[in-house]
Amino acid sequence: MKILVAHNFYKQPGGEDQCMAAEIAMLRAHGHEVTQYCLRNESIDAMGRLRLAARTIWSRTAVRELRELFRTHRPQIAHFHNTFPLISPSAYYAARAEGVRVVQTVHNFRLLCANALLFRNGEVCEDCLGKWIPWPGIAHKCYRDNRAASTVITTMLMTHRVLGTWSKAVDMYIALTEFGRRKLVEGGLPADKIAIKPNFAYPDPGPGTGTGGYAVFVGRLSAEKGVDTLLEAWRHLDGELPLKLLGDGPLAAVVQEAAMKDTSIQWLGNQSLEAVYKLVGEAAFLVLPSQCYENFPRVVIEAFAKGTPVIVSKLGAMAAIVDDGRTGLHFKPGDPVDLAATVRRILGESLELARMRQAARRKFEQNYTADSNHKTLMTIYEKALSNAREV
Repeated sequence: MKILVAHNFYKQPGGEDQCMAAEIAMLRAHGHEVTQYCLRNESIDAMGRLRLAARTIWSRTAVRELRELFRTHRPQIAHFHNTFPLISPSAYYAARAEGVRVVQTVHNFRLLCANALLFRNGEVCEDCLGKWIPWPGIAHKCYRDNRAASTVITTMLMTHRVLGTWSKAVDMYIALTEFGRRKLVEGGLPADKIAIKPNFAYPDPGPGTGTGGYAVFVGRLSAEKGVDTLLEAWRHLDGELPLKLLGDGPLAAVVQEAAMKDTSIQWLGNQSLEAVYKLVGEAAFLVLPSQCYENFPRVVIEAFAKGTPVIVSKLGAMAAIVDDGRTGLHFKPGDPVDLAATVRRILGESLELARMRQAARRKFEQNYTADSNHKTLMTIYEKALSNAREV
């Protein structure tokens, strides 16, 4: 097939970027012709606020550039990952004008929530879910604690709801989990256009040793990721097990201070994918203490690929992705005492930990390889083409 993949990079690299790159590599490895259209948020610095606001709602630039690409390469499918803010949902109309079918992977909850997380004041928030006018996002300044910026995003969501963009301009949505699919339906997206395709790892990095004698956290150092809960749990553990944190974010200073006070905590900052695989593969287990709904954290797939068990908050999709007692363990969200007790439990059961490593690797091989993912994606593409023919 001929496929155009479109993505708006954030300033700080993240899992969405890696998911897109892996998917492109997988498609090309299976013989498909892939054209990329990527924009980067660094260009925002040269824009005025009004120009950026207008472009967030409807990007004439993206429409013009995409229509030229569609005419040149004639793809059958335009597969969008992130359109916020520079590409905008107007890009769907560029595809439809050129007879190209639209597929949108939903990596976060941006279509339902101004901050894309369904998270506010340290806990899950669904105040805007299903509302025709998601005014709480403005009232609470949910995007970067800025009412003007929150108003822009809310206006974008309302504009495209009025235009029927979400129901008519997209042929298929890809949710990463059944939990994510349910939230999209609750938010008003058409259920018959939402398919489920999880993240995957490509190429397969192979299993790790698990002999490093430490726990590892990989992700954005922020409140919704449960970093405070993680650090407090390690204070309760009082040096029983080293903890390595990989990543950066607004709580970097808090993590750095914790590492200075506790020699069992080490902050390694951002690392290359190769380094992440190595560190995750040698870890006894990975900890994902998120206090927000996670769609499908790529790091869980990376851990399973390396045969590394995962301790997760029993919240949203995470509770379904990680089988409690089989591929990892669950703990009460936001409860550092329970997290510390869960860590002690897994440390005290070496045979159980070894069984979990085998089960985690087996789950990767059965569910999250490139080959199985490719088959699912082709089915979704065919459905998008079929939906178009029925219109």
